[in-house]
Amino acid sequence: MAKIFVVDDEKDICKLIENTLTRDGHIVTCKNSALGLTAKDFKVYDIILLDVMMPEVDGFSFCRSIRQDVDCPIIFLTAKTMDKDVVEGLILGADDYIKKPFSLSELRARVSAHLRREHRERHQTLLLDNIRFDLSEKQIKANDNQIPLTKSEYEICELLARNRGQVFSLERILEQTFGFDSESDITAIRVHVKNIREKFARCSESPIETVWGLGYKWK
Repeated sequence: MAKIFVVDDEKDICKLIENTLTRDGHIVTCKNSALGLTAKDFKVYDIILLDVMMPEVDGFSFCRSIRQDVDCPIIFLTAKTMDKDVVEGLILGADDYIKKPFSLSELRARVSAHLRREHRERHQTLLLDNIRFDLSEKQIKANDNQIPLTKSEYEICELLARNRGQVFSLERILEQTFGFDSESDITAIRVHVKNIREKFARCSESPIETVWGLGYKWK
């Protein structure tokens, strides 16, 4: 199941897409205009289907305005068939395009292909705002700067980041990062978090928040 956002000024097309992808088990949100929408509206979505030819705000302009802050795939829905138009869309940050009129089988196939690719890539990377985790290499970059973390510091960061917004007690962090039989105690967790904060601060980031009396969470 994926969360899909559709922006197309043709209501019939929106309804057709919504019905088709909902039957595939996805959650679909439709809007008939990009006017008033911002990157924040798309943070929880897995893929965006974006019409090119819309009044008020066209798809190309809207893609340009959100692409830097939106990491999910963007697929243009376009009646334009000229190579230069397709190339322009890809340069602006689109991942793919579907030419109108399109078949429902093509729509489903394109969406499924991008979701499969995203699943593979996100299994290896985790992007949270300006902080990127390389899960296979166990490395973190903040604002494109490598954070020199120890193995224990990295494990704490990954635990909190994978559960963003969830508060973890010091005891639970100790248990899940060092194990039941660890000889460390919660004092070690406090020291690790202090060191993590200092390292991220050098890159103007402060991702770990203290929830007084409860523990820590990733903002």
